[in-house]
Amino acid sequence: MTLSLVVLAAGLGSRYGGLKQVDPVGPSGETVLDYAVFDAWRAGFSRVVFVIRRDFDALFREKIGARYAGRLTVDYVHQSLETLPAECHPAAVRQKPWGTGHALWCARAVLPANFAVINADDFYGADSFMRLARFLERARGPEFAMVGFQLAHTLSEHGVVSRGLTTFFPDGTLRSLVEQHGITAGEVGEGRRFAATEIVSMNCWGFTPALLEGLEARLREFLRTHGGDPKAEFYLPVAVSDLIARGEARVHVLPTEGEWFGVTYREDRPCVERAIAALVHAGQYPARLWS
Repeated sequence: MTLSLVVLAAGLGSRYGGLKQVDPVGPSGETVLDYAVFDAWRAGFSRVVFVIRRDFDALFREKIGARYAGRLTVDYVHQSLETLPAECHPAAVRQKPWGTGHALWCARAVLPANFAVINADDFYGADSFMRLARFLERARGPEFAMVGFQLAHTLSEHGVVSRGLTTFFPDGTLRSLVEQHGITAGEVGEGRRFAATEIVSMNCWGFTPALLEGLEARLREFLRTHGGDPKAEFYLPVAVSDLIARGEARVHVLPTEGEWFGVTYREDRPCVERAIAALVHAGQYPARLWS
């Protein structure tokens, strides 16, 4: 089976202040995205699909996509406000796309087999992609997966974050995923608002094509109820949670003790650079990824 990695890269990084997907953090100019693609490639993924905005297509192809030529098949999909299900005509005047669920829906035509989904600006670690690859090699029907991180490993020292807090069924599959906003590092630890060991979603998923029909149905419903709101977004985790609630999907949680690195704020970048330098020094990555 050909495993595809879908990278959601259409966001402009409003809190960061620029197109953070192309900023270097590795010793040879690698981006956070370079490490994610490298880890996926080592785990057995042979194709990457970038969901991007049309207005930075040329820049993205030159700075990012060209690096993987000869190693992986690279495809591009444009997320645009106008790309919607047939007969859907929302009233809102918007300045940005409709969210991560819509981004994945835009890629539906190029996803005939099992695939993983990640954010473009998150470092998930090699273990996450190994777990996803093993799951996807055998997954069939509406059986999906989510890599679960401990909350304490997903924080920023430079501002608040939002995280998807999870609950589970007795068999360990995902029951619900609720977005918790305004979490700070000072609120996490013994005796504080959060215990630190809570399992959260960082938008690292494994899906079969069975997701896509349900995703379109949820998107249509979202546009009927929120299409007049210029700020409303159709989030992928919310759509998955709704499929679970309706009994239309099961999501297996793949726990990892690996640490997530993210560039939510510009001040996070030096921390990510130091963390990656330590991994390179420990031999987990070559000094030049795509030489």
